[in-house]
Amino acid sequence: MKVNIEVDMTPEEFRKAMGLPDVQKFQEDLMVKIRQQMEEGVEGYEPLALMKPFISQGFDSVETYQKMMMQMLNSYTQQK
Repeated sequence: MKVNIEVDMTPEEFRKAMGLPDVQKFQEDLMVKIRQQMEEGVEGYEPLALMKPFISQGFDSVETYQKMMMQMLNSYTQQK
């Protein structure tokens, strides 16, 4: 059995459907901070340390979405 699901939505609509926050302002602020630190030559500058908390939150949201989809598919197959 093959199931195809097609969803037509903009990236913003998809982000909202996934429950992800709008990070455009955060990205702009982060880039300004990174540029300042690079220009100042801050010792121990590590860009990954700045983004690490936000990266892990994004992966958690994807896992939650995957679990929800699997539960929906499992409940559908159990009904038949």
